[in-house]
Amino acid sequence: MLRAAGAARVFADSGISGSTIERPQLSKALDRLEAGDVLTVWKLDRLGRNTRHVLDIIENIREQGAGFRSLIEGLDTSATR
Repeated sequence: MLRAAGAARVFADSGISGSTIERPQLSKALDRLEAGDVLTVWKLDRLGRNTRHVLDIIENIREQGAGFRSLIEGLDTSATR
């Protein structure tokens, strides 16, 4: 689904819950974000442990000049940059 949505790279923490604090592939994806990139997730709950955590990550992405998109929920912040 991510490839079909145009993802150039896919990072996957296989077998690790979204509620887990340490997710190395998510950390790697966030560290590699550059201005103009769009971090895309299949489903919003794949991004964070709870609503506050998800919002903090999305704000961090925005501060880096990147956008965020969740395919299932249709959330896309990249259009507002």
